[in-house]
Amino acid sequence: MPERTDGAPDDATGGPPADQPRPAARAGGPGAHTPGRAGAHAAGAAPAQAADGAGGGAGGGAPDGWDPKAWQTYEVRRRRAATGAWSVTPLAWAEAARPASAGPVPNAVLLAAALAGLAAGLFLGDGAGLGLLIAAVPAIAGAYLAARAARRRARAWSVTWALGCVALLGIPALRDAGWPCALALLAAVLLGALALHGSRTWPGVLLSPLGFVDSAVLGIRWAWSGLRSRGSGVDRARWLPVVKAAAVALVLLVLFGTLFASADAAFADLLDGLTPEVSLGDGPVRLVLFLLGAVLALAAARAAAAPSRWDRIRIKPGKPRSRVEWALPLIVLDLLFAGFNAVQLAVLFGGYDKVLARTGLTYAEYARQGFWQLLWATLLTLAVIALALRWAPRAGAGDRRFVRAVLGTLCALTLVVVASALRRLDLYVDAYGLTRLRVSVAAMELWLGLVIVLIMAAGVFGARLLPRAVAAGTAAAVLSFGLLSPDGMVAATNVARFERTAKLDLAYVQDLSADAVPALDRLPEPRRSCALRGVNDDLSRRGRVPWYAISLGEYRARQILRERPVTASYEVCRSLGTFHGRTG
Repeated sequence: MPERTDGAPDDATGGPPADQPRPAARAGGPGAHTPGRAGAHAAGAAPAQAADGAGGGAGGGAPDGWDPKAWQTYEVRRRRAATGAWSVTPLAWAEAARPASAGPVPNAVLLAAALAGLAAGLFLGDGAGLGLLIAAVPAIAGAYLAARAARRRARAWSVTWALGCVALLGIPALRDAGWPCALALLAAVLLGALALHGSRTWPGVLLSPLGFVDSAVLGIRWAWSGLRSRGSGVDRARWLPVVKAAAVALVLLVLFGTLFASADAAFADLLDGLTPEVSLGDGPVRLVLFLLGAVLALAAARAAAAPSRWDRIRIKPGKPRSRVEWALPLIVLDLLFAGFNAVQLAVLFGGYDKVLARTGLTYAEYARQGFWQLLWATLLTLAVIALALRWAPRAGAGDRRFVRAVLGTLCALTLVVVASALRRLDLYVDAYGLTRLRVSVAAMELWLGLVIVLIMAAGVFGARLLPRAVAAGTAAAVLSFGLLSPDGMVAATNVARFERTAKLDLAYVQDLSADAVPALDRLPEPRRSCALRGVNDDLSRRGRVPWYAISLGEYRARQILRERPVTASYEVCRSLGTFHGRTG
């Protein structure tokens, strides 16, 4: 799969893009010069190359009445239009990351794209579930075949990203709740983009997902060009027998399948369960899904054959500051963090009762008052670290050690703030129970702590792997979040709290997804039936769900509700507060 794409001069992918002709100097012009390497700073390298190719350097090639910069931009756009280049990113970035021209589209890639579209149309019309993985398999195969045809070699990081992407696409097959599935799909897009483009820098990691938009447009053109070239010289003797054989096989399959289904009820039931139900009413939706699946498969294959060089985008570092100018605000911030952490330790060892008596706050108010502020403090600290690194002094080894010491201290103190925020959330959950929002922000706080640990490790071992480490850590966190079933965690925590305190917010837990049913099933009647009313009504409205659209969580919930149906009446549940608004 991906080769190196960082644009180093002596790399296989270094230098100007393969589909971009080398600029020629302006004949006889005193301002003529040769362009710099393709990976130069994105704010000026690409326009300069285009201006040279058009016939002049900055200030020397523009016609009378033209602003030189406007002329350079015009020439870049003209050359991109002539070669069919397209991108949603700014022009300078698009030129720096411009992919090489792809070879002819292989027949196997076209077939894989058609199969991906067909699978999306058939299996995704009723929901995600296992059908998402089924639709992704031909798209992944098409990308692999396109990369192999382009003679790109698979590397360890690319294989890791691809496996992670497949694992994330499996979350909808496990969980019924939509929010962890949505996070998993977003993370799968990121890992899929990294697997295809092989990015390793911050611009590459952040911009790679946009490559799907670029590759979708280029992939459609690529496939259309391949189909036109094949249509102009179709070998009827080669393809016509294949088409005839496929048509005969389809007729035989439909004919004998219908006969066997009408002859045996068990076989008919099996066939009905295995095959998707397609009707004229959902035809437009399935057509859109077919087109979307085929386009995404072509986009992945086009990116695999000729990836964008996002790592060639260079962000100009800020002007280095002196040690005093740079360090004074950060040292003051370190002292503030140290003072806050000292107070937290004093509260921890001195007990909360003394603090609550002095402040007049309740147990839960003290926890709720500080958690969100500490979460924002953690987020702002990451922003401060990023800006501090941009303007850090870097004259020599002494400056690097000084920067590591100041920022390392700030990171270590921030980890204490993260621990304090999580402790406050734990106090709040003890008082009011766990909710989706609270489990989400707890997961976010843990992820922020992981990022800070990775930054500290980069300060010790070097920052070359930091962008990929953060991407891998983010994907692992999202995957773990989905595998742990947040709705199941919320239900289990609230059931355990009910067993201790006899307190349960039925109005909240009945709005959870089918993932919460195994935990809510442990409640005593009639609270069990009241807690499961929402899920039971939702599953009844869905009706029969085919095997490829049902998740494991929904399957288990249906099984439990089939064995132990909901029995409590509406009046009983209303008396228990099931339909009241939340009060805490």
